Amino acid sequence: MNHLQKITDKIFPDFPEFRPLLEKWRKAGDKLVFTNGCFDLLHRGHVEYLAKAASKGDRLIVGLNSDASVTRLKGLSRPLIDGESRAVMLAALTSVDAVVLFEEDTPDRLVKEVLPDLLVKGSDWELHKIVGADTVLARGGKVETIELSPGFSTSEMIEKIRNLTP
Repeated sequence: MNHLQKITDKIFPDFPEFRPLLEKWRKAGDKLVFTNGCFDLLHRGHVEYLAKAASKGDRLIVGLNSDASVTRLKGLSRPLIDGESRAVMLAALTSVDAVVLFEEDTPDRLVKEVLPDLLVKGSDWELHKIVGADTVLARGGKVETIELSPGFSTSEMIEKIRNLTP
């Protein structure tokens, strides 16, 4: 059994490569859950959030910001970890069924292509500000927030690391 191959088989550089698997899941009647993020410096909070998201359906699809997208959103010092590595770490999680990279600053296009049954984000997002919510709701899907694990923040971790450096 090739475990690394199982992981990399869950990674898709764009939507067209993901479409055949998505169509297979739809045909099987799977409830599709979608979330997205940068997932730079993967930590326990991310793992717990993704496990909670996966529990809400049959398949969890993670939209992952490309390196260029992360840089535009977070600044020139980010991402700390390249997109391919971030995708491998996410795909290694048993709760994640697919990782689809996107180049834009928001996952709006990807949400319109995936058309999930459920769109989830962390509880730090207000429902009306969740990108793609209008698309999902318009086709009868749901949008929910998931309570975040306290004490875990990528930005806080980066600041802590920076403060350790003389």
